[in-house]
Amino acid sequence: MMWLLAILATVGCTEKSEPKEKAAVRVTTEVVSAVRGSEGRSYVGIVEEHEATAVSFTGMGVVKRILVSEGQAVAKGQLIAEMDDTQARNVLSGAEASMAQANDALERYGQLHDAGALTEVQWVEIQSKVAQARAQLEIAKKNLSDCRLTAPVSGIIGRKMMGAGETAMPSQAVVTIFDISSVNVKVAIPETEIGAISANTPSTIRVEATGRSFTGGRIEKGIVADALTHTYDIRISVANSDRQLLPGMVASVAFASTALQGGCPTLPVTAVQRQTDGGLFVWTVGDDGKAHRTAVTIGATTGNRVAVTTGIDTGQRVVTEGYQKLSEGTSVVF
Repeated sequence: MMWLLAILATVGCTEKSEPKEKAAVRVTTEVVSAVRGSEGRSYVGIVEEHEATAVSFTGMGVVKRILVSEGQAVAKGQLIAEMDDTQARNVLSGAEASMAQANDALERYGQLHDAGALTEVQWVEIQSKVAQARAQLEIAKKNLSDCRLTAPVSGIIGRKMMGAGETAMPSQAVVTIFDISSVNVKVAIPETEIGAISANTPSTIRVEATGRSFTGGRIEKGIVADALTHTYDIRISVANSDRQLLPGMVASVAFASTALQGGCPTLPVTAVQRQTDGGLFVWTVGDDGKAHRTAVTIGATTGNRVAVTTGIDTGQRVVTEGYQKLSEGTSVVF
């Protein structure tokens, strides 16, 4: 009887020591794709000039003629407009006469000074009058020159704000010159999406007015949101050497993640975990339906996604949520 009880006790202990398989853990996963997110969202933008220069006369007067028209290309130094210079010429004639008179006095009094018949004080006074006459002459020449308005930069005439016969005031714009050798495409980005765009985020810009697509360049991000729409303005630089892109054209803008350059797959930042030794890993789901710790290295981060440069391949399934309950070999359902 004793041996029977010993056998039963041994069987009972054996049954209790057998490990029970853990219940499968429910997780959220993502299949790795090298092109995931490359299409991005499309936004509407407006083409803007790279820089606008308002050109104006420095003095007051009546505009005699405007020599350019809107849309015309102009070169730096080209004559744009002229102001009635009758008064300026009269002032110049008077200044020239005063200069001649001062030079004549300087010559005559110089002979007296050399002969010792003129005091030093009188000689200095004569020299001062000559200097004053010379200054007045230079001012008169400058005023006459200012009646001719020339282009300070090369570009395209964007707007004409004045016409012949109108009175121009100092610093009142006559025309605006646009620099469109490169342009900016202005886009309003929602505040929830602005973080995914960096200065170097690749973009493709389609302008139906030209029937062409353009590659976007560096991006300038605004830091103040619109109070009503909660959007941030960004400006994308676009080369425009052939000047096909004009201010005001409507553009369709599509962004791609910088992490996708070179074909690297991307994952949510939170899917990448750090080990105690500092190494990085993700939980992948094998063909056996179980979680496996997979070492990875990462690249650039854009928004809430990060490029994974090594460790995973296209087609692998990676756990993106619920990884807190996992250990090596845990069965998962998704």
